[in-house]
Amino acid sequence: MTGLVFRGGTVCDPGTGLFEVADVLVSGGRVGAVGADLVVPEDSVVVDVSGLVVGPGFVDVHSHVDSVAGHRLQAMDGVCTALELEAGAMRVERAYSAAAASGRPLHYGYSASWGSARFLAHTGVEPSGTLALVGESRWQRSSTGAERRRWLSLLEDELAVGGLGIGVLQGYAPRTDPGEFLDVARLAARAGVPVFTHVRELVEADPTTPIDGSGEVVRAAVEAGAAMHHCHVNSTSRRYVDRVLGALDEARRDGLQVTVEAYPYGFGSTAIGAFFLAPERLAVSGLAPSDLVVVDTGERIADVSRLREIRVQDPATQCLVHFLDERDEADNARLLRALAFPDSIVASDAMWLTWPDGSHESDEWPLPPGARTHPRTAGTFAKAWRLMVREQKRWSWLEAFRRCSYLPARVLDGICAAARRKGHLGVGADADIVVLDPATITDRATVTDPTRPSSGIRHLLVAGTPVVTDGQLDPGVLPGQPIRAG
Repeated sequence: MTGLVFRGGTVCDPGTGLFEVADVLVSGGRVGAVGADLVVPEDSVVVDVSGLVVGPGFVDVHSHVDSVAGHRLQAMDGVCTALELEAGAMRVERAYSAAAASGRPLHYGYSASWGSARFLAHTGVEPSGTLALVGESRWQRSSTGAERRRWLSLLEDELAVGGLGIGVLQGYAPRTDPGEFLDVARLAARAGVPVFTHVRELVEADPTTPIDGSGEVVRAAVEAGAAMHHCHVNSTSRRYVDRVLGALDEARRDGLQVTVEAYPYGFGSTAIGAFFLAPERLAVSGLAPSDLVVVDTGERIADVSRLREIRVQDPATQCLVHFLDERDEADNARLLRALAFPDSIVASDAMWLTWPDGSHESDEWPLPPGARTHPRTAGTFAKAWRLMVREQKRWSWLEAFRRCSYLPARVLDGICAAARRKGHLGVGADADIVVLDPATITDRATVTDPTRPSSGIRHLLVAGTPVVTDGQLDPGVLPGQPIRAG
């Protein structure tokens, strides 16, 4: 086969602003041509996509799934690239090697993990995983001078082998010295890489915080000159999101390198042992124990006594956290404003899948029943399209691709040549392409059925290889490639 042609669809290229009925020729894993009535090689496969929308596949800069099963679920949501940048990987080289050895349906990449480096510097051992890290207290105090030098050196080593910036779980160690965060930003500025931050508590929620979480990101951009990325502004800002967005907008107007992401859900997911879920801290966040639901069992936490019990028994227990009520008009408006904020990126914070036997991976498709996760793993991008394009009409199709594909890829432009070929349909761009039905695209995953794939994704190419064809995923292909700095 010389090539593949998507014929007659409405082509949306946020890189050039192209928005017209045209053909897209794919050859050798790249975009070969875009235009009306292209003359194509005789042995090309021609796919009629009349009435559908063709655009660059979605780039998720905040995904924790890192598994074949998780990638397949995200593929059905239109994602071509799934990157672990908020928490990062410990160790980066090992993470890339493991993904390459087992194969991935989607492109993959990792940042250097600040939390893991601190854990190792404080305890002498590596953490067993992100949830275990979140529920562990030994790394969450301020570092000694020697410890700080140790973890900064570890981060520098991780960047040297291709880490895509530094992932900082500051919200899980919110009492640490703000000077440490500035040191991270200075290291990132010297290396020319972004810092991806889950911010610490806002001053409104915790007047005793060493520094306002979102203000700390802006301060680092000012004082260190680093490129700062504010993770899931919807969940960390909660009902103070308007103040936070205003501050970020002012920072960007002042020329600072500050980017921001959001996901279209009023509830998040984390380990129940997280600092901010301590019983004595819930009220300042506007939460009650009943706003927490155990992912694996569906148990809604009845009271403070039960919350304390689970936090002691297994602080790594994954839970859902209802921080906004999407049924409430005011809360829903806050969520929509986070998504509508100029240049706000859509990112899923997709969580790993867990089956009743404790496994996190499966080669089967459709997925075996019983897997638990947050529904954002399966439905973030389709839900964003449903809400912002079809129902709210706040985004055009072109703007939706800009938020889901183009802008997230641009976050990595300065450090990664592969990123420059993603998020657009220019000639020579990577053939990471999604074809969707704008009338039917929607999320289907729910809290009780969190792995129901989205609908409306008709075709998905990853590096020119069909992963989804006519709405059906092909479990026999693993075309994902590493995205790494350098």
